[in-house]
Amino acid sequence: MAGISKTNVARLLDKAKIAYELIPYVVDENDLAATHIAEQLKEDIKQVFKTLVLKGDKNGHFVCVIPGDEEVNLKKVAKVSGNKKADLIAMKDLLPTTGYIRGGCSPVGMKKPFPTFFDESCEKFEYIYVSAGVRGLQLKINPKDLVNYVKASIALLTDSLESQNEK
Repeated sequence: MAGISKTNVARLLDKAKIAYELIPYVVDENDLAATHIAEQLKEDIKQVFKTLVLKGDKNGHFVCVIPGDEEVNLKKVAKVSGNKKADLIAMKDLLPTTGYIRGGCSPVGMKKPFPTFFDESCEKFEYIYVSAGVRGLQLKINPKDLVNYVKASIALLTDSLESQNEK
């Protein structure tokens, strides 16, 4: 671990005695997409998850963690979060709401705990990647450990599985 400074996310997981690896990657300020990270890590994009923060019309802010190449289905996430409608928060609201910037938003260690939902596809993998809380650093972690730690629910949050089943 020499040369990689521990993030707040890593310290929280250490304290909880949860196994993980910190995996650095080169940041491209013009391409903060998860697909870019997956290419750098030479990993399946389905295992590189992005953390999205949304706001519902009834229950306020909540977090969705979905595969990096997917789009969140707003109708589905509104329903699973107990809202009628939900939208992604504005980029300018990300830092004040979570303490994280775009490209470095982790489901672990936000300013306050929000209801969190992981796409059910995470259960297919022995490990997934999520942001370690800063750009340029990913967390390689067992999805069950992560889901339990952040007290998340697992649900279908994208259209990916449905469209695969229809083919």
